[in-house]
Order: sequence, then C-alpha cells, then structure tokens
Amino acid sequence: MRWLTEMGVFAKVVEVGGFSKAAAALNSTRSAVSKQVARLEDGLGVKLLHRSTRAMSLTDAGRAVYEQCAVLANAADQAVAAASRLVAAPRGVLRVSVSTAFGPRHIAPLLPEFLARYPELEIDLVLVDRHVDLAEEGFDVVLRLTDRPQPSLAARKLADLRFVLCASPDYLAARGKPSRLEQLSAHNCVRQRLSEAPTPWRLEGPRGLVALDISGNVLATSGDAVRSLVLAGAGLGILPTYLAGDDLQAGRLVQVLPRYKPLGGFNALYALYLPTRQANPKVRAFIDFLIEKIGTPPYWDA
Repeated sequence: MRWLTEMGVFAKVVEVGGFSKAAAALNSTRSAVSKQVARLEDGLGVKLLHRSTRAMSLTDAGRAVYEQCAVLANAADQAVAAASRLVAAPRGVLRVSVSTAFGPRHIAPLLPEFLARYPELEIDLVLVDRHVDLAEEGFDVVLRLTDRPQPSLAARKLADLRFVLCASPDYLAARGKPSRLEQLSAHNCVRQRLSEAPTPWRLEGPRGLVALDISGNVLATSGDAVRSLVLAGAGLGILPTYLAGDDLQAGRLVQVLPRYKPLGGFNALYALYLPTRQANPKVRAFIDFLIEKIGTPPYWDA
C-alpha cells in the first residue's frame, strides 16, 4: 500500500513512453516523476527501467511489475469515474422515514414525479411513528414533525405547521357552535394523547396565550384517529391542517373560534439527515424537491 502513488506514476511513464510526457500528463515535473520511480525501485529492490540519454526500456522485472501496476491504475481510474457519476446524478436507494399520518398523504403521492425526474433512484419509504436512529437503521432522510430538531443531526425546515379547532356540521347543528372560549367547557372535546398526563389545549388569540383544561369522553393516540372521530361527530378537536385541510375545503369540517390559533405539540416539518450526508446527491435532490413541491405556505394551506 505504501507504494501506490509511485506505482501509478511508473505505470504512466511506461504508458506514455517517457518521463517528460508522464510529467505533463500528471501535471508534475520530470524530476519529481523520476524520483518517484526511483523510490519504487528502491522499495521493491529491483531495477524497473533501462535508461539512456536517448531511450528507455523495461527490464524483465519492470515488465512484470508494470502489468500489475497497470491493473491498479485502471482500477483507480474506474473508482474516480464512479465517484464522478455519483456526484453528477442521484442514484441508488434512498431510505426515508416519515410518520404514518403525514407520509401517505403528502410524501407518497409526490414520489412518482420525483422518481421520474431521477430514474436511477429507488425509494425505500418506511412509515413509522417512533424516532428512528439514522445511523444504526441506515436511513438517509427522516421527515419529522418537531419544534426542536436533534442538535446532532443536520436539519432543513420544509414547512411551518398550522392547527385548527374544528367540528363536523352535524355536531355543531346538534350542540351549537361556540363563539367564546368559555363555551368550550360545555362541549365534548376529542383529545389526542401526547404524553402520560392530560395535556391542556393551548390557544393564542386576542387575549394572548390561553391554556384550557378541556374534557371529553374520547382520548386517541394519533391525529388520524382524532380526525376520524371529529368527522363522525364525536365532538370538537384540534387538528393540523395537513390532516384536515381537504375536509375544511370540502365542508366536511367547520373551523370553530377562528380568532384563536391552536398550538400543537409540534409546529414545523423538518428533513433531518446525518451531517456526513450533506453533500450526498440523492439526499440533496430529495430535500430540494420537497421544498419545491410543498411551497410557502405549504400547499395544504393554500
């Protein structure tokens, strides 16, 4: 291994037929090329070249060594070419983790266009609600709903998230539509479990930030479940617009107390990746694509 550089120089000298030509091809000097070949001869303990003022020829040992050096030089050239191809175009398998609520709605539908744009890529999309370990589990990108990305990871914000307090038209027709915060205590509130202890609803409005201890007969662990319950008329619920946007536009859900902005347990969507993958073409292409397609504000809020 210690003579790899000298072997490459020696192979180039033989290939082009001289020290001066090899120096020009390697962007070096004739003196430096000659010294590297001499170091290789000293290290191997054999004479590789017959030198004269007019000609240069291989010794028997030099011919045998050159055959192996040429193989090494060709392998090095192929390695450089392979690296160049990877930099030039995203390719290979891109392993992505995203939540079970966000992924099917907003990532999976975008993938056909992304793969058409980069046909040498494959996607391994993993839908999971736990925090995965990128290094140990081999993920290239994790899409995470959070306010505080892990400091050990590189992060790019993809979108700010918005939440709404809403209910179905049938529920509001039966129970009445609240017009003041105080009236929420008379309604059944569908709650999402974000921690072991009950979490108050936090709403920001004309009076600043208000925390409300609400009550209800349903507690669910996922936003999808809360959406299904609210659609079915179980009560009022706080939902992210990436889940409820289509329902609000179609009239299946109605926003309640629009002057108040509910705050969720997370308020931004981030793409997280290992700092060592920052220059990886497939990671960069995927994140740039998501930023382009999601937009500002995100398309589900447009």
